[in-house]
Amino acid sequence: MKQHAEKEILQPTFLCDKKGNLNPAAIGFARKPVIHSNLSGHIMRKKKWNYWCVYGDEILFSATISHLDYAAVCFVYFLEYETQRYFEKTITIPFGGKLKMPTQVLESVSFKNSEMMIDMTYMQNKTYLSVSIPNFDGEVLCAKLVVQHPPTDETLNVVIPWNRKTFQFTGKHHILPTSGTVTIGTRRFIFTPEENFAVLDYGRGVWPRDAIWNWGMASQRVRGRRIGLNLGGKWTDGTGMTENAVFVDGKMTKIHEDLIFQYDREDYMQRWKVKTKFSKQVSLTFSPFFERVARTNVKLVKSEVHQLFGYYDGAILLDNGETLIIQQMLGCIEEHHAKW
Repeated sequence: MKQHAEKEILQPTFLCDKKGNLNPAAIGFARKPVIHSNLSGHIMRKKKWNYWCVYGDEILFSATISHLDYAAVCFVYFLEYETQRYFEKTITIPFGGKLKMPTQVLESVSFKNSEMMIDMTYMQNKTYLSVSIPNFDGEVLCAKLVVQHPPTDETLNVVIPWNRKTFQFTGKHHILPTSGTVTIGTRRFIFTPEENFAVLDYGRGVWPRDAIWNWGMASQRVRGRRIGLNLGGKWTDGTGMTENAVFVDGKMTKIHEDLIFQYDREDYMQRWKVKTKFSKQVSLTFSPFFERVARTNVKLVKSEVHQLFGYYDGAILLDNGETLIIQQMLGCIEEHHAKW
């Protein structure tokens, strides 16, 4: 048994129809960000986010601007691999203030108040990611990063249809070469585009009240090649669509099968296994070295994230027949349960 191949979308397409429901023509995947996320209606149910994660030599750095319709949530975190120093700062703004989320993947968005400034400015195939926080674990944080979007690179852009009224467009852009600096207190971390890569997770959709998902990802140079992994589970199961892909030097192999994530919910630090449901196309293990736990429990929102940082090992079969061997590839994997 094998899952059907998903429809590939080749021209610009609106996510929603005039009533704000899912446009059936948008169901599928694209190698370029051609989906226009024109969300409307569905009061309090729309979810929008731009999440960035940058893999440095010494630290992982992440910044997010999100809007859940009844609140904006912006957060920044970093992990120093060797010392396992970790800190996260989150700002919640009831009703989202004046925050407006863009409708295109490659479009600018920014948030600023006295506690946090995040600016994601897109211009001519580059995102200028600036973050400043006056009190970040008792120190001043200042990040100035330039993320390249190589014009010939393919990206993963998928519309997941639960039904006409609940659906999600996800854009996952991998192995984006990144340069610049992140300064925390007196320490300065330098990023170079040859070795350091960013991942963009762009989400726009109308979600069910209760959702659970797995997401695994990595973007690293492996034996001279730029390799990106995007692995998703649970939330896409049974929809006929997946967010699964592997990128090699900007070329994407779309994985049409659902993935099975096996892990211990009593102890997330145990080894995870990820494999394709029917075939042997994906066979990976993930060995964590650090667990990030983020919990939110306010009146309308209840969320629990277990995000693990660690290493992937295993094999993936590419479209060209090559078996891509993965060894000790730094990345992340998570379980996220949200009532929102």
